[in-house]
Amino acid sequence: MKFSGTLFALSFLAATVFTSVEGRQHQPQSLIGNRPSSFGLAHSRYPLPSARTSKNIVDISSANANILSIPRGGASPLAMVSEASSDLSTFLQGSKTDVLIILLATALNTPICQKLSISPILGYLGLGLLFGPNGKGIISDVHTTEMMADLGIVLFLFEMGIHLDMKTLMAMKKDVFGIGLSQFTITAGVIAAICKYLGFSTAAMIIIGWSLALSSSAFVLQLLKDKDEMESQYGKSSFGTLLLQDLMVVPLLVITPILAGNGASPKEAVAKALVQITMALSAIGLFGKTLLGPMFDLVAASGSVESFIGVILATVLGMSFLTEGLGLSNTLGAFLSGMLIAETKHRHHVEVEASPFRGILVGLFFFTVGFEVDLKMIMAMPGVIASTVVGILAIKAVIATLVCRAFGLPMSTAQRVGLVLSQGGEFAFVAFRTARASGILSDDRTKMLLTCVSLTMALTPALEDFGGKMAASLMAKENQNEVVEETKERGIGKKARR
Repeated sequence: MKFSGTLFALSFLAATVFTSVEGRQHQPQSLIGNRPSSFGLAHSRYPLPSARTSKNIVDISSANANILSIPRGGASPLAMVSEASSDLSTFLQGSKTDVLIILLATALNTPICQKLSISPILGYLGLGLLFGPNGKGIISDVHTTEMMADLGIVLFLFEMGIHLDMKTLMAMKKDVFGIGLSQFTITAGVIAAICKYLGFSTAAMIIIGWSLALSSSAFVLQLLKDKDEMESQYGKSSFGTLLLQDLMVVPLLVITPILAGNGASPKEAVAKALVQITMALSAIGLFGKTLLGPMFDLVAASGSVESFIGVILATVLGMSFLTEGLGLSNTLGAFLSGMLIAETKHRHHVEVEASPFRGILVGLFFFTVGFEVDLKMIMAMPGVIASTVVGILAIKAVIATLVCRAFGLPMSTAQRVGLVLSQGGEFAFVAFRTARASGILSDDRTKMLLTCVSLTMALTPALEDFGGKMAASLMAKENQNEVVEETKERGIGKKARR
């Protein structure tokens, strides 16, 4: 606005000068050549311009006026400014404005959310809801935005694969293969049974049960880091469970195309999938064993950060394209490439260099997830949405708590693990979108599930805070009970000595 006002002022000033010059052109020569004697100038010392000189001055002024003035019948300066502004507005419409809005929102979201003491993921979801088609509709090119977000989820799964090295898994085998596997299996079975009772198809039942059994690694790990709980028993058990859930992503990526069928019989679909998986694993394994290590050694020795990042992106995208070209999910290739790099000595270097890209693009992914939150659907059937959200949270929290208790965790820790893992995960968005594209889920059911998962994630910080308060209360009771037990044991010991 200030820039437009300045342009208008300059245009107005120029027009005034042009008019003044044109006016002087038509003045009589006598007014130029005959000045009053009251100026005190001696005509002999300061001769007045002659008629010829005056004519030259007028000619020069006239020429300047013709150069600078706007021809009659042409556009005014204000009209030209308006036209230029209109051209700029037209140029910025569509994907260009979308990219600017998204980059600005992504850059400002995290610091603003930190000021407000809320999770940045909630900020991304809220911005997606506000700017998306179900909100103000500011983002016009939703398809391009979702394509960029898909790259974010590819890099996210790549980073998940980097964390899954065998040393970490074996060091946390009780939390991973004990608590994690039990929680996942029971939760997936219970949710799948409920879906079957509600009339979902077998394929939809498996996809929904499997997907909702997963929790949000990005959300939970960020909460654990913010609370400085990664080294506590609560943090280790939660992290171990998330690692197992990350492993369960791979079979889900494999079975989704099989469940879709695409007109083939189950035997043909399974046989084709086995061939595709064998080819993908063979190609990726061969590349990882023969070329990956030497390639990273060569680039790391050069000291070029640009080359190192280029090799990372080429590896991730190359393996993603390979699995997608074989009819599998592109995220499967990214996940497997991360697991291969996790076994090399460059693991930590790769993680550091890829983190900024991953953070921005994963934020964009959650931004597009907000597109799926349908406020009209929530208002149209609040009872169904509320019962689904509460059902997901309750089932997952209760099962995880009971499993933790079965593996010897105190109630104060077990209920915290159950509550912090009770939300739906980011991979549910990927699985449900894939199922919709494959025809397993309808568009309405997909929107409802995505809306419910988003709401469970929005409630997670409050549930985690509640779990922390419950833990403090339960720990006080547990400590009191321990004191009572120790007192009883001492009393029994004294009686025995007597």
